Amino acid sequence: MLKKILAIVAMLYASMAFAAVDVNKATAAELDGIKGIGPGISTKIIDERKKGNFKDWNDFIERVKGVGDGNAAKFSSEGLTVNGSGFKGAAAAPAAPAAKADAKPAAPAAAPAAKEEKKDPKADAKMKADEAKKAKAEEKAKKAEEAKAKKEAAKQAKDDAKKAKAEKKDSKKEAATAAPQAPASTPKK
Repeated sequence: MLKKILAIVAMLYASMAFAAVDVNKATAAELDGIKGIGPGISTKIIDERKKGNFKDWNDFIERVKGVGDGNAAKFSSEGLTVNGSGFKGAAAAPAAPAAKADAKPAAPAAAPAAKEEKKDPKADAKMKADEAKKAKAEEKAKKAEEAKAKKEAAKQAKDDAKKAKAEKKDSKKEAATAAPQAPASTPKK
């Protein structure tokens, strides 16, 4: 009896977790629950929806800045719909939830893991962005070091050239002063 109740609760939870979210009816929290949609995009969606409901996916893509065909396909595969229909270029949205629901019918403890998976991509994206910033800063520092090294090398080469020129001049002076001057003689014929 307890197993049946747990199974029913798990199925209800799974059906609610993977139910389609219509962009024209969803709250900000429901939109944020779609993988890939954060507070920024959900705010844009709600602001555009105040002007009028979205007619279809093309209308949605045109009106919401930052959403293109690629993002629309991802959102649709995660369960987002416009007037009950999925994005035409996306994998069948109803098939994906059914497959996920079949995978988790008996384990209600697996549901928090699903929530953690939704949070991980955001954390991963932030971590990747931080790593990209660090890499960019390191590259900038490396370029600055290279530029400084080139500048120092050019300065050193210039100084060396000056020293060589001065030494050559000094050696000519020394040669001129060291060699006794012979009286000028006229050649005999």
